[in-house]
Amino acid sequence: MQRLVVIGNGMAGARVVEEILERGGRDRFTITMYGAEPYGNYNRIMLSNVLSGAEDEDGIFLNSLPWYEANGIDLRAGVRVERIDRFAKVVLDDNGDELRYDKLIIATGSRPFIPPIDNMHHPKRGYHQGVFTFRTIDDTRGMIRYARDHERAVVIGGGLLGLEAARGLQAHGVAVTLVHAAGHLMNAQLDAQGGAILRAGVERLGITVELTARTEAVEGKEKVQGVRLAGGRVIPCDMVVVAAGIRPDTTLAEVSGLTVERGIVVDDQLRCLDEPDIYAVGECVQHRGETYGLVAPLWEQARVLADHVTGRDVHAAYHGSRTATKLKVAGVDVAAMGISTPAPGDEFVVFAEPGRGVYKSVIIRDDRLVGATLLGDVSKVGFLMQAYERGLPLPEERVRLLFDLGGPTASESAAELAGDAQVCNCNGVTKNAITEAVQATKTLSGVMERTRAGKGCGSCKSLVAQIVDWAAGGAAEQDPSADWYVPGVPMRKPDLVAAIRAQNLRSVSAVFDALAGGEEDAKSKMGLVSLLRMLWGDDYVDERDARFINDRVHANIQRDGTFSVVPQMKGGVTTPDQLRRIADVADKYAVPLVKLTGGQRIDLLGIRKEDLPKVWADLDMPSGYAYGKSMRTVKTCVGSDYCRFGLGDSTALGIAIESRFQGLESPGKMKLAVTGCPRNCAEAYVKDLGVVAIDGGRWEIYVGGAAGAHIRKGDLLATVGTPAEVMRLTGRFLQYYRENANWLERTYAFVPRLGIDRLRALIVEDSEGIGAGLDERMEAAVAAYRDPWKDDLDPAVPGQFRTSLPLVALPQVPVR
Repeated sequence: MQRLVVIGNGMAGARVVEEILERGGRDRFTITMYGAEPYGNYNRIMLSNVLSGAEDEDGIFLNSLPWYEANGIDLRAGVRVERIDRFAKVVLDDNGDELRYDKLIIATGSRPFIPPIDNMHHPKRGYHQGVFTFRTIDDTRGMIRYARDHERAVVIGGGLLGLEAARGLQAHGVAVTLVHAAGHLMNAQLDAQGGAILRAGVERLGITVELTARTEAVEGKEKVQGVRLAGGRVIPCDMVVVAAGIRPDTTLAEVSGLTVERGIVVDDQLRCLDEPDIYAVGECVQHRGETYGLVAPLWEQARVLADHVTGRDVHAAYHGSRTATKLKVAGVDVAAMGISTPAPGDEFVVFAEPGRGVYKSVIIRDDRLVGATLLGDVSKVGFLMQAYERGLPLPEERVRLLFDLGGPTASESAAELAGDAQVCNCNGVTKNAITEAVQATKTLSGVMERTRAGKGCGSCKSLVAQIVDWAAGGAAEQDPSADWYVPGVPMRKPDLVAAIRAQNLRSVSAVFDALAGGEEDAKSKMGLVSLLRMLWGDDYVDERDARFINDRVHANIQRDGTFSVVPQMKGGVTTPDQLRRIADVADKYAVPLVKLTGGQRIDLLGIRKEDLPKVWADLDMPSGYAYGKSMRTVKTCVGSDYCRFGLGDSTALGIAIESRFQGLESPGKMKLAVTGCPRNCAEAYVKDLGVVAIDGGRWEIYVGGAAGAHIRKGDLLATVGTPAEVMRLTGRFLQYYRENANWLERTYAFVPRLGIDRLRALIVEDSEGIGAGLDERMEAAVAAYRDPWKDDLDPAVPGQFRTSLPLVALPQVPVR
């Protein structure tokens, strides 16, 4: 059996191995992979989501470490290959080990491009403290840690990566200035007009944009104090992120004597020049003079290489890629393909609506689409991509390329899409792959699980759904597990609740024994704990191993193993005495960070686990539930007592709501607000439940709003005349949500799922006579409230507040 060695465990290297395995590679090769990072393979495209907090790290891994073992792959993670001896057919790594190969694949990817900037990098010490690149998961972790303690960042680079870095840093409360040397943003994909509209949209997000600005130096010796631009102007900052693009990582190929120009030069079979047994793939290669920084070409290369190296098709050839991409940049939909600037004689059709942030253009040459740009509205991207990649006939009225004026419907687009057309750019999934998966499962979730389509940026999910439905002949099935309350118990929530009540199941283990055949599922425990607490109150049987660490110690664990303590401040109102106690606690326990939260409270970060009960006792304030799936805060403005615009006493009503519903267990966290007039200073329109005072002493109640990773204005549930009616309908809505929402389903998903008209009928009009029962069960839940910070001054179990081991980042790859 031959030995196949793959240098690089990124998206390209791992994808080639997957393709080789699909072609029977385990019967032909013993496979060894080297990865410079000490992890499995992850999706770099999703790092911006990790930075912003929209995605957990675990969610971006494509192949976990057990996958390699299961497929018989010897993964040498955290090990760099330093040289290839082409004549002895041996690779030499930084541990001093040698490994012989029969076939070798180089997939070293790319490295960040670092412009020549003074004082940014020291040859012996590395990057200046506070300077980051944005390429790896370790880069992302470092940026998140640093952003917690710093206030102003400069991001160098106005391309896709720079925009995503800027938007991600904003999620950590950092003021961001984006510095770009070119005259408009995303100049590689957009023309000047499109770039100007994108800039306006980015600036509306609160990001300052500096164009035609070249960075000359980082200011500050011990710490970053600013960046100096050409011309001498200094932009103050305490953090710098360099996201100025990427370059092929060809260092290994160069020291090993392979032919390198801009990238590692390869032929149509992805072989390095004059090397029949050495291949290269991905961002590190140069093919027919072109290098590629998008994932779609990598997938095409991987298929050709796998065909060739396994012998399935020795004539397989890669002829280059027509690059097209659809993505979301800083919250703005962008699609670009081909050229962005027309040549003399080209047809150039443009539509711009700057007020809405919409820009569309197409470039046509010899009756063929050679370029298109869509910004803000990408509804026509499906047809445009097909026309660009396949040379489809174009409508005589060119405006039909930009707008649906009797154009093809969505279902027709799915049917007409070529079989080898790429649907998911993030994971390289074609229409054929989706169609084949439908033969095994006719459910959307099943197809997505088998192919990974739609599991990257998510922008292709609707097209994937259309193809699944088309391939199933219009008979796509709903995945039964999609309706289960938790994954480990095959029951919808109403049926689960009925079974728990009927069988008197009062603990998580009892539920697993009775309803899941005794099979415990760790992912289901937290959801079951929440449900059982809601149903049984004090009669719930607590099993400590069913709780997550936050719930066991009533505080929010941080990355370094310390905890965050947020005492309750009802309605954001506090007293000098409370402030003195908070200050005394911060001094006594050497709290490293005291921060105001978006919910109008004070957060003490860096508390050690063993100190938590003492901190609570010294504070002598109720828990703010910042760690729980529960009712958390009621944000208020000053209202009619002080504000000259106030129409209602929002502070008093907000305090009353928070006092009544404090700590209320729920399927997802609940954030509320009461604002004294429609000026909305307390942001009530974008809360799970928001109350707004209007003329005539009336109050509007909005539900299902969100202003985090998802943004949604709440729907108007009711307009009422008194605070008492607000309290009654608030209780009814919260109880109905508690009883009927899926686990972790926030109100911004729950409300549109049921529809505001139905909720209004059930809760306000009491059309089905459930109002009294909701009121009664809410009253029982309110009466059962106990402050966990008082209950747990004495440990529930001996180890509850035992000193915890610090959670530290995995070892960094050594710099040699």
